[in-house]
Amino acid sequence: MTHLVHQLLTDTARRDPDRTALIAGDGRRSFAELDRESDAVACALQSAGIARGDRVAVMLENSIEYVAGLFATLKAGGVFVPVNPSTKADKLAYLLADAGVRLLIAPAALARQVLPALEAVETPPAVLWVGACPPAGAAGLLYTDALSGRHRPPADPGLIDQDLAAIMYTSGTTGRPKGVMLTHANYVNTSWAISTYLENTPDDVVMCVLPLTFGYGLSQVMTGARVGFTLVLERSFAFPMETLKRMVQHRVTGLPGVPTVFSTLLGLDAAKTADLGSLRYLTNAAAPLPAAHLRRLRERFPQAAFHSMYGMTECCTRISTLSPAELDAKPASVGRAIPNCEAFVADENGNRLPPGQVGELVVRGANVMRGYWNRPEETARRLRRGPRGETLLFTGDLFTQDAEGHLYFVSRKDDVFKCRGEKVSPREVENALYELDGVLEACVIGVPDDADGLAVKAFLVPRDGAVLSEAAIRQHCRGRLESHLVPKFIEFRDSLPKTDSGKIRRAELVEEVPALAPTPPLPRVAGEGD
Repeated sequence: MTHLVHQLLTDTARRDPDRTALIAGDGRRSFAELDRESDAVACALQSAGIARGDRVAVMLENSIEYVAGLFATLKAGGVFVPVNPSTKADKLAYLLADAGVRLLIAPAALARQVLPALEAVETPPAVLWVGACPPAGAAGLLYTDALSGRHRPPADPGLIDQDLAAIMYTSGTTGRPKGVMLTHANYVNTSWAISTYLENTPDDVVMCVLPLTFGYGLSQVMTGARVGFTLVLERSFAFPMETLKRMVQHRVTGLPGVPTVFSTLLGLDAAKTADLGSLRYLTNAAAPLPAAHLRRLRERFPQAAFHSMYGMTECCTRISTLSPAELDAKPASVGRAIPNCEAFVADENGNRLPPGQVGELVVRGANVMRGYWNRPEETARRLRRGPRGETLLFTGDLFTQDAEGHLYFVSRKDDVFKCRGEKVSPREVENALYELDGVLEACVIGVPDDADGLAVKAFLVPRDGAVLSEAAIRQHCRGRLESHLVPKFIEFRDSLPKTDSGKIRRAELVEEVPALAPTPPLPRVAGEGD
């Protein structure tokens, strides 16, 4: 039985060695080739002193080297720490120091970005440079040298499934990023659960435009290694026309995305005529997909099953999924808990709430994190002991649940605000705004107002060529929302700030409003006397 993440790769390499594992640009690796490449890099890491539990940061774009470096780290016994290559020197220094990274795998092209960060760390890690030689004076190992050595399996580090596999840093929309500790058992269980409900087979070809530094992107690698399907890696979705061409070329069967990806895809005229008949399924996570976008996606790709999912880094990126067969009956739901997981809605004391009441989502299962790296107090706030001695994760997200166990996202607890004494869920307003064909992106916050206390303000990004007026937008919203939910203020922008994973940075928009301090109190959940 497979217990460790890297065994997913080695098992598939033995079972189906010649099947294509990765396609990245002009590069291609079979499962056997990827297994050998990661073995060679793992040996280099062990020669550099990496042993069980040591942290290895990988700061690469989506690439074959990224995936090989991931599996090499785990084969060597290390703990994988993903770092986005766009990370600036000061934040990089913080991440390296906070995680106690012993070795960094980084592109030589970013040496001038990496070197200042190393100088700022009290005990700087060694570096394995990928690509061309780094500038003079930049000490370290070379990836090409690691591959030129004699092929042999790395020494067995003696791992068990309770050992850490990764420390995934949260996006850090407020404050310093926190490192989420995830074990081999977390990843092995979750990759099994995902491949089960998506019904993946070795014949699948999955297009990944999501960054592998993002848990949703990384899960495509884990699931592909387990099942043995082909993963087509794109560096990003910055050139959607090129991505569309490769989807057609490789006969892609699966497309995991986020709302910004699907919104862009729907806006491409070429997508209306491209031969995407091979597309078997679409998945959405990271942020709720507006109902209007979902409707248009189903019209454009009627043959593709759509899986609406919900997850968070603290649960190995996956908590629930909605069966495509239930989409028409429950279009606003993110489904029920994934296999081997339980999710329920509770009050602030952890008491389960009846169907229909708003409360905090609580999760238990093999997908729940070990805790936050070096953050015992924050860990204790999120992870609590259940009535049967189990660990419960309090997610910080407000949900309702129906009588059949289906979950409905309401908002982040700290997103909800009151206008005229009534609670406002930004998502409810945003969903109404997305029903307008001319709206590409929308984000709603509360802003100080003499009459309303906090008034609803909408930030909108129009689609190319769309003409939107404030009057028409408000008229549209009045037909769908209660009066206190209709935006009082509307601001049009060319773009909205986003995290690396494509989520809109609501907090950054809030911070632009100087008079919005102090922050309004958190809303009471059901059971507090509402």
